[in-house]
Amino acid sequence: MPWFKIDDSAHSHPKWVKAGNAALGLWARCGSYSAQHLTEGVVPGDVARMYGTAPQARKLVKVGLWHEAGHDCDRCPQPDAGDYVMHDFFESGRNTTKAQAEAARDAAAERQRRRRAKQDTEKNASDSPSKTDRFVDEKSANRGRKDPPFSQSAAGQEGLSQRDATDGVTPPHADSHASTPYGSTTDGRPRAGDAHPDPIPDWALPLVHLMQANGLDAIRWNLNSADWVTVHALMKAKGEQPMAACAIQSARNARTGVSSAKYFIPGWKQLPNKAPDDPGGIPQLRVLSGEARRGGAYDDHHILTPEQARDIAANGGINI
Repeated sequence: MPWFKIDDSAHSHPKWVKAGNAALGLWARCGSYSAQHLTEGVVPGDVARMYGTAPQARKLVKVGLWHEAGHDCDRCPQPDAGDYVMHDFFESGRNTTKAQAEAARDAAAERQRRRRAKQDTEKNASDSPSKTDRFVDEKSANRGRKDPPFSQSAAGQEGLSQRDATDGVTPPHADSHASTPYGSTTDGRPRAGDAHPDPIPDWALPLVHLMQANGLDAIRWNLNSADWVTVHALMKAKGEQPMAACAIQSARNARTGVSSAKYFIPGWKQLPNKAPDDPGGIPQLRVLSGEARRGGAYDDHHILTPEQARDIAANGGINI
């Protein structure tokens, strides 16, 4: 994500002092727009009119913070008629060019691809049949040496050993569905490499399924009791649709991979409350294809409802 950077001494620069706060507000907003859309300092006239007034734009041109078409500054490119260009947008490498931003984005995507490929390789190695067979053989060979003597007369059954009597019984601490403040739990889908899925309350599944069906199927829901109380209150106040959309956008903007649902809670708290008669909060989410998930683009031909999200997650996800 590119940044629009301002020098720490700009507050006292003569051009800033002459421009005044109102015009500088327009300058800052348009600089942020340029960084986000990679326009390399060019401000479209429509954007300038949307964010400010004509007198403010003229003030920026007059003091030299902006240039109009036909300007004589040899350090800045010429904008189209009606547009503006920010003076010295790339001075001292302060802001990145479009090529630099795209190269950094591609490099980050490649690092993510290599990381996932490494995780898949390690998982496949850990699930190798040869390892499993060798473990079973060693367990069988060592069983006779490790089992203590067991009195058949005490058992009352011929041919039973102490291990036979307990095989298949799950010890109490091995419960894979721990309780939460809201009772029994289920899970949307297990994740690779987990001994068992994270416990998820039934009421949270609409949100979980929406996030999983839109590419966030590797997120851990390892929340504590206080976190679940917070998420429950947020779903009632905000709605699962806005919360899922917020999580998808937050994951796309994150500098590193997001692994836990805890990461999204601060952003969910900032969402506006839904209207009393609005059960979902916002329009339905779009379903992302595999290519769109990796590239950050949306597929305009697939709309996801909460009911479809639950069906998709229950059947192992989608691949459009």
